Amino acid sequence: MFAFDFLSIFINSEFYLRSWCPVWRFGVPARDYLPTLPPASTMDGERDEIVSILPIHYSDALGSNIQIHQFPLLTRPLQAPPSAVLSGKRITARLKSQARRFEMHVPVDTRPEVCNVERSKELGSARLEDDRDKNQELKEKSRDDEDPRLSEVRLRSEEAPQKGTYVVGIVRDSKLHLHPIGETHQFRPTLTYLDLLSRKNKRSRGGDSESDSDDGPPADPDEAVPAPVPKREKKSAGDAKEVHVTARKSDDQGGLGQGGLSTVRREMLHIIRAEEDEKWESLNFCDASMSESSTAFEGLFSQSDESLECSTNITTFLKSIPGL
Repeated sequence: MFAFDFLSIFINSEFYLRSWCPVWRFGVPARDYLPTLPPASTMDGERDEIVSILPIHYSDALGSNIQIHQFPLLTRPLQAPPSAVLSGKRITARLKSQARRFEMHVPVDTRPEVCNVERSKELGSARLEDDRDKNQELKEKSRDDEDPRLSEVRLRSEEAPQKGTYVVGIVRDSKLHLHPIGETHQFRPTLTYLDLLSRKNKRSRGGDSESDSDDGPPADPDEAVPAPVPKREKKSAGDAKEVHVTARKSDDQGGLGQGGLSTVRREMLHIIRAEEDEKWESLNFCDASMSESSTAFEGLFSQSDESLECSTNITTFLKSIPGL
């Protein structure tokens, strides 16, 4: 299994994609005494001499617009099939800025010899219905008498936490240019429409009504099983009594709230609904072969020759590394 990493740049809603670039965790300060270090010895006893010294140029001109996008399930470069390109289809992208969620739509090969047309219509109808339920329907022009087809694969992102500070490094003209990376995202196919299609197929087969019911989310395993409600006996009209009811606020933050949902689960449902209600923002996708990507790529390189002074000695730096 291969994991493809791409350097992505976002500037003014423009989405630029570059080929893979080496990435390092940044933290080693510049050392003026490096040329004076004696040559180290290898395990075989040979002298490991320094053959070249590269000056480091650091720049943060693009701010947090630099991101690393990883595709763990992708076994080939991120590009549209040749048949889709010939028909005028391109990779598109969109963003939910508040949820920090990206989505890429990659066209698929719809030639009859490699694509099941009937199955494509069935899956396309399921995804269209799933989009409507989640308020994320695409604005596409289609005829009313035309059946929707599954013509693209959607790759949705999950933000990966960065341990430390990551930088992208590029060697040009015997200089090492470094630029910090704002975020790291991992993209995987989203197949939520298959759940909807599975429920429809079960109902059409007349499956178990209890297992196929959609009367709400499944029970929370952390919640206590509610006690059965005893049946009330009918009382005569002459047995009326005065009852005083007092409402008391619970101090248990992790207890059950309204509807039998725990606080943690209510917060999770609130986050999911807020993301579904947020509108998608369209992005212009530019692959590595386009001139716009090359122009944005030039912004990674530092244009300043100002020397930076290191205020940390090697002892302090080593002591700051956890685990040493």
